[in-house]
Amino acid sequence: MFAGLADKLNAVFDRLTRRGILTEAAVDETMREIKIALIEADVALPIIKNFISSVREKAIGEQIIKSVSPAQMVVKIVNDALVELLGESKPLALVPHHQNVILMVGLQGSGKTTSSAKLAKRLQKEGKKVLLASLDTYRPAAQEQLSELGSANGLTVLPIVMNENPIQITKRALKEAKETLADVLILDTAGRLHIDETMMTEVATIRDLTKPVEILLVADALMGQDAVQIAQAFKDKIGVTGTILTRIDGDSRGGAALSMRAVTGVPVQFLGVGEKNDALELFDAKRIAGRILGMGDVVGLVETAIEKVNQEEASRVAERMMSGRFDLNDLLSQMRQINNMGDIKGVMKMIPGFSKFSAQIDSANIDNKIIKRQEAIILSMTPYERRNPDVLKAARKQRIANGAGVSVNDVNRLLKQYEQMAEVMKKFKKMGPLGMMSLMKKMGGALGGNNPFMNGGGFPPF
Repeated sequence: MFAGLADKLNAVFDRLTRRGILTEAAVDETMREIKIALIEADVALPIIKNFISSVREKAIGEQIIKSVSPAQMVVKIVNDALVELLGESKPLALVPHHQNVILMVGLQGSGKTTSSAKLAKRLQKEGKKVLLASLDTYRPAAQEQLSELGSANGLTVLPIVMNENPIQITKRALKEAKETLADVLILDTAGRLHIDETMMTEVATIRDLTKPVEILLVADALMGQDAVQIAQAFKDKIGVTGTILTRIDGDSRGGAALSMRAVTGVPVQFLGVGEKNDALELFDAKRIAGRILGMGDVVGLVETAIEKVNQEEASRVAERMMSGRFDLNDLLSQMRQINNMGDIKGVMKMIPGFSKFSAQIDSANIDNKIIKRQEAIILSMTPYERRNPDVLKAARKQRIANGAGVSVNDVNRLLKQYEQMAEVMKKFKKMGPLGMMSLMKKMGGALGGNNPFMNGGGFPPF
């Protein structure tokens, strides 16, 4: 998401970096380029006008700080304006020791049913007892779809009773939730291919019957400004309290997310970022702005690592690395940890300074299959060879390549990366803690101008 906008804005800021001072003419030229980038990102025109006006006023009025470059000054102003435009999400208005109803609304095909299951899974992880119920009696197999998602993810779904209408299902769901002491009842309402009065009347009746604490509109980000107009219609007729934007991973423009809060006045609560059952991300304006402006998403990276990485194993490997001991077993462990974090391209784009290389990352031959291939190479070695890589000569390499189903060149490439990393670990050991901190600061400063992950088109050195 936002890949196209991020590329264009980073190009604008790169050009601004080459300017010596931040003149009014330079600001105006930059504002014109940002305006074009926002238009191409399918952001609503009234929002663009207000955004540019606000940024220009602050950029012209700012006192230039000697230690800050003009580009950094403008980036800071644009970042703050983006955070304000996107708006912060708010916690779901769940009342403790109360039957909380969440109404999921939206058009057919927006991802309502899968989002309902993802939200239920998220709440279940937070310790809530959740009951799901499908009110969609119109779309073929809609109720069965929710039941299958429930079975696959350990969720409780209201059993299907044939020939019930949505109101009857709603009443039965309320009764079941009360009897089972469910904390949250999520109602997946029926959608249509377009907004119509019949649909709105039915949703309004269910709303009045259930008195939900949240009415969440599920909208497809790929619809751009159409999604914003749909959100406005639901807000006016039903009273939407928040939105969930789906198919974010397929939208490179991001106009819907940038426009949604400003146009509707209700927050974006969650982003659907993939097909997996946990691929529902809490919306965070600061992190989104950071991604757009090439600052990465360190918070997201850390959260992913905490959730997916075996901390005990990571600590063990880190201790060996810092002590200068590092063999192919440790490299294998690191590969598996990175693979557990999910799509490696997505992880790379979270790293500060790397989002500007989004196109190269997407086009490079880097994916989780490479990790599997390199894992196969190491597993084709004997335990002795993994502990003592120096013994790997021609005959052994050929045997390993045959066992892993790769070429000898692939084996050599892996060993070269291992040697580079082992050498770095030796330097870390000699430098000590203070020296390592100094090196890390230098590395952090270089991230904006270099691309260390693009290691000759191969897999990134860990």
